Amino acid sequence: MSVERRITAPPERIWALVADPRRHRDISGNETVRDAFDLPEQLSLGSTFGMNMDFGGEYTMANTVIDYDENRRIAWQARPSAGGARWRQLFGGRIWRYELEPVDGGTLVRESWDISQEGKFGTRWLVRGYGAKTKDNMTRSLERIEQLATSTQRS
Repeated sequence: MSVERRITAPPERIWALVADPRRHRDISGNETVRDAFDLPEQLSLGSTFGMNMDFGGEYTMANTVIDYDENRRIAWQARPSAGGARWRQLFGGRIWRYELEPVDGGTLVRESWDISQEGKFGTRWLVRGYGAKTKDNMTRSLERIEQLATSTQRS
């Protein structure tokens, strides 16, 4: 599932928001994202970072950057931090991706949510049930990105 929005800001300004896990709380459209931890100096392909979350209770996710093209594309795969390697194979695995395409007067921003690699335990059906809500949340995320990227332009 993907949503997109044309934002009147250069890709570099938007990249500064989506490629910095410390800003994910600011751009999250569903307000479940809390604080990032175990961050590298800068994300790159293979980087990992943790994220404190809250959705009916607190939990943490371990994220691995699986696609990276600076100022153009970034994706990370999220799995639960707790429970060891077996737990992480059974649950989680969804992929979040941002693609930035320069267009006349700004940037076309596409956010994607890919559950094709969601847990082997059969949780994909459960996660898929949140599809419509997730699409709304992603639309709100792009609205927040636009507000932040364009307000910094004016400052």
